[in-house]
Amino acid sequence: MDQGELTVSHMKLDVSHRTTYTYRLPVAQSRHVLHLEPRPTEQQRIVGHTILINPAPISQTRIRDYFGNVAHLLQIDEEHRELVVHARSTIEVDIPPLRDLATTSPWEKVARMGFDAGGRIDADVLQFALRSRHTPTTREAISFAREFFQQGRPVLEGAMALTTHMFEEFTFDPAATDVSTPIAKVLALRRGVCQDFAHLALAALRGLGLPARYVSGYLLTRPPPGMVKLVGADASHAWLSVWAPETGWVDFDPTNGVIPAGEHITVAWGRDYEDVSPISGVLLGGGDQQMTVAVDVDSAD
Repeated sequence: MDQGELTVSHMKLDVSHRTTYTYRLPVAQSRHVLHLEPRPTEQQRIVGHTILINPAPISQTRIRDYFGNVAHLLQIDEEHRELVVHARSTIEVDIPPLRDLATTSPWEKVARMGFDAGGRIDADVLQFALRSRHTPTTREAISFAREFFQQGRPVLEGAMALTTHMFEEFTFDPAATDVSTPIAKVLALRRGVCQDFAHLALAALRGLGLPARYVSGYLLTRPPPGMVKLVGADASHAWLSVWAPETGWVDFDPTNGVIPAGEHITVAWGRDYEDVSPISGVLLGGGDQQMTVAVDVDSAD
């Protein structure tokens, strides 16, 4: 290494995620589940995390959900027309070593592992090979997957081919879909947002019997050359992880065509978006509502 050359092994990132709900009518009571606190992983350490809530909840409980994610349960009894939830986090993310995807098991072997009598696969892995509400294993999804999983192809090599194809052939378009858009429409339009692309990839992989899970989090974005990064212009992000016996879980981001490497922050994982929605809940009153979200992800180094 030349004198003065610096090898970066991790990144330190700051996240600000502010959500504001405005209601047409007063809300008398509300209950909420928050998935906003990043979870510690082998490649991620939480340096600090705070959540500010207005109006203040009468109770706030921090738990681990079924998938091991950190969740906050809120009870708000004060009448209100506006709810503000502002989460701030500082995280250290390791840059993972390059992986040789071609040395992983053939995808057919991985697909059989959970179902053959002699197969060896944990239930907490096998559960992610099953369809969910937002990832139906339709004939179209399976047909889409088979283009990238020819006979004997290493499972993670096929996952990377699928990721690359979706990045090159699908268009990021927030106006094309919403949270209820089925994957069949996403596949037909070849347009959508990160959540849509993750759901389609999961349905395709699970249709072949491969374990794959939905990951929610954040991504450090960079402005175009010569442009200033806009405050609040970032957003929550979503991608997926695929399992191989040689590596365990490996992340793939079809929206950006990459394997995450230091600039992705994991908040939670589950079967699909519904398991890890940033904020969900029930209200007494409120009527129509509007939601605004401002997210900033910046390097803290």
